[in-house]
Amino acid sequence: MSEVITEAVAALNDKMGGAGFDGSAKFVITGEGAVMIDGSGAHAGDEDADVTLTADVDTFKSILDGDMNPTAAFMTGKLSVDGDMGMAMKLSSVLA
Repeated sequence: MSEVITEAVAALNDKMGGAGFDGSAKFVITGEGAVMIDGSGAHAGDEDADVTLTADVDTFKSILDGDMNPTAAFMTGKLSVDGDMGMAMKLSSVLA
């Protein structure tokens, strides 16, 4: 597993405060791998999900650090969303 994925899992779990997510989402970090978010929190994995969000490492880090709004990243083409858009919006509010 890449260092980026390991750091992403830790950062996402910190942001969620140990709480799970009502649904499932997958963050695909281009060139690094994927992180799953579900009822048990964040973990490395590449299972099917309600929504898949894809971004490069810099965009993903900017979103996690709060430097980039996920909606703005989507609108500018830096973040692609495949699947349940409502679930993506719910995830956005969890990570804010």
